[in-house]
Amino acid sequence: MKKLTYLLLFSASLLFVSTRSQAQDYKFAAGLKFGAYEIGPSGKFFLDKTTAIEGILGIRDHGLVITGLYEIHTQAFNVDKLNFFYGFGGHAGSMGSGYYKRFGSDAQYYKDRHLLLGADGVLGLEWVIPNSPIAVSLDLNPRLEVATGPFFDIAPGVGVKYTFQ
Repeated sequence: MKKLTYLLLFSASLLFVSTRSQAQDYKFAAGLKFGAYEIGPSGKFFLDKTTAIEGILGIRDHGLVITGLYEIHTQAFNVDKLNFFYGFGGHAGSMGSGYYKRFGSDAQYYKDRHLLLGADGVLGLEWVIPNSPIAVSLDLNPRLEVATGPFFDIAPGVGVKYTFQ
């Protein structure tokens, strides 16, 4: 519970760091997302200057998870091309049998294939490398798993994307 409190305080403080919104440097990006539980291709499309939708196809041990996120972007720390983003979404997928460890708990064994379904949040920073079409991101993905739970989990991630105008 203490870790969750610190995470929420950190998240709330980041909301006040940004002083102004900024147009994103690209319209669409495609790349890879390296998460704590899944690794796979991702794509981000900006709906306007500050809002985007992101889709991630996460491949994990004995399974596959599809995640969709709605994100709000603002300039972070008054640094050009560095953006803070936060948002929400959901995931659906399945996992096969095996041992799986959750954040803050021991590994649990699942002997049959089972469904993954739940609500996701996202909180992170994204930097578009100057004079380059490459964007890198670092984020936290808190999620509430309802199909095999309910339980709360946090998955950190790193993303690398190629941007398109």
